[in-house]
Amino acid sequence: MFHLVSAVGWLFLQPLGLAMLLIAISLLLAFVGWRRLSLTAGGLSFLVLFLSGWTTLGALLLVPLEERFQKPDPAPQSIDGIVVLGGGLEGSINLARGGHELNASGDRFVETAILARRYPDARILISGGQGAVFLAGEGDADTAPRLLAALGVDPARLILENRSRDTFENAVFSTRMIKPQAGETWLLVTSAFHMPRAMGAFRKAGFPAIAWPVDYKTAGTERPGLAEDNALDSLRNVSVGIREWIGLAAYYFAGRTDAFLPLPEQADR
Repeated sequence: MFHLVSAVGWLFLQPLGLAMLLIAISLLLAFVGWRRLSLTAGGLSFLVLFLSGWTTLGALLLVPLEERFQKPDPAPQSIDGIVVLGGGLEGSINLARGGHELNASGDRFVETAILARRYPDARILISGGQGAVFLAGEGDADTAPRLLAALGVDPARLILENRSRDTFENAVFSTRMIKPQAGETWLLVTSAFHMPRAMGAFRKAGFPAIAWPVDYKTAGTERPGLAEDNALDSLRNVSVGIREWIGLAAYYFAGRTDAFLPLPEQADR
């Protein structure tokens, strides 16, 4: 139910969906003769699109999340394994075409292939099933072996968790499969903006891991003002930022994490 509610709610909370909803309300109000309210709703729609597409709002939402956890310096000399969270592959396209197409978060799997070469004895857990509610697709744990094998990773090293639909299930099902032991060192690979929620969920599940953030969307130097990026990228950043902050709040109030914004000082090693 949590997964379904979040998917449906997001249709109306993400900027483009919210703007379209406001336009529909504006037209309805105009039809019934409430001109002032109609103009207000139309103006709010324009404001949502302007702030999302032509300002640095998206970057300002993402920077605190991306800066929260850093890669360890120095990196561990040896590790027992790597957990990479799904979300970096185009599930619907890969289901239809049988390939391994990457999306905007595909760095998760590129970095995993790099880490696999750096730590040749580490096990690699790929956690990610089919999480889409309205679109059929192939889960990342089903697609990733084709990609990683093409990049030279021995399939015998892979552990596949293909049931999870969200970050909390990533953590719970990964913990059940691995049963991490005291003294083991595991890296958690996911997008930098997603790392706080992922670390919170894995800590809650009892899976100590070292954060290894990738897939940065910002330079970290953005200031309030007009966007220097193109409007589509700015709009995407706002969507990602709003979704992640809402996700942090929802996970905290649902008891899926113990902290609204987990602290890097709590990272288990």
